[in-house]
Amino acid sequence: MKTFLWVLLPALILSLAHPAAPAIAAGKETARVESAGDVMGKIMEIPEKEIPPSLLANAQGIAVIPGVIKVGFVLGGQYGNGVLLLREKDGSWSNPIFVTLMSGSVGWQIGAQSTDFVIVFKTRKSIEGILKGKYTLGADAAVAAGPVGRRAEAATDVELKAEIFSYSRSRGLFAGVSLEGSSLQVDNESDAKFYGKEHIGPSEILDGKDVKIPAAAESLKKTLAKYAPAGSKG
Repeated sequence: MKTFLWVLLPALILSLAHPAAPAIAAGKETARVESAGDVMGKIMEIPEKEIPPSLLANAQGIAVIPGVIKVGFVLGGQYGNGVLLLREKDGSWSNPIFVTLMSGSVGWQIGAQSTDFVIVFKTRKSIEGILKGKYTLGADAAVAAGPVGRRAEAATDVELKAEIFSYSRSRGLFAGVSLEGSSLQVDNESDAKFYGKEHIGPSEILDGKDVKIPAAAESLKKTLAKYAPAGSKG
């Protein structure tokens, strides 16, 4: 049953999100990168509900997945595409790598909703696991609902040794949320389209050599530099 769910869920979500939709125009990857920057900006506009600056300052990676479609109709789950950026040795942010987020469940439920997710990685080890292939939050690394507000301590979950903190933003509400059991993996097809280079891999994107960096990527890197500058542990 579990295998059946993972096979059927993406098709179910996409059909509900875009019923009989025509081919999506080229440039959706650029729009996704721009949307990621917009999500970060809106979240950080409200001090009492923002991601703690101390957590962002010491983050080794940040994934932003805008507009994740959450559905429920006997089969429930969510599916979306976003970007992952890594902290460079000099404290700056890397070029964005496209990723896919998916999770599923079984139960009597109905409804559909679009939600933005932000995932903050405290360690480099957890990010490297994603770059090697499909990665399950909570199984491959401890994940917890992230604390919010300037007064919140980034070490809220110190007893559980969480490596990853996750957040959601829906209908104007923003809060920490658990994404345990969700899978996160590199979206190679979107990477190839965005950077205009076939068969491009994460290592090439991070290296940046012989890769044309779109303006949208540079803009997103500046946005993260503003809200998540390197801290003392960066």
